[in-house]
Amino acid sequence: MNNNKQQGFTLIELVMVIVILGILAAVALPKFVDVTDEAKQAAVDGVAGSAASAMSINYSGCMVAGDKPATGKCVKVTQCADVGSLLQGGLPADYTAAPNVSGTDLGTTSGNTATCKITHTNGKSATFTGISAGNAT
Repeated sequence: MNNNKQQGFTLIELVMVIVILGILAAVALPKFVDVTDEAKQAAVDGVAGSAASAMSINYSGCMVAGDKPATGKCVKVTQCADVGSLLQGGLPADYTAAPNVSGTDLGTTSGNTATCKITHTNGKSATFTGISAGNAT
């Protein structure tokens, strides 16, 4: 009886597996690199969404209180940069808020809207519609 069975893989089989794994890695790697950029943009979009919501809620509170910030129901907002005073903890570090178009801010009449821009120090930005409030005398 001859029990000369060989077990294992040949060199060609091992090389082919390595080549296939290399091709799969080359195809998949660029997709993972792009995820970081998309995550940074999503974070900025989230802050912009929070800012828009905060301004809308503040405006609603002001209108309920007769547009008077002294009632404690709202905060006076006349500039896009005022959004930091509406967010719990303020505007996150490394973010700034400003009008999207230079010289076009919310103004001193409650209910005025303008397109505001949130920018992160990484260069990513997003816009939102801001609304002025708390401007009654």
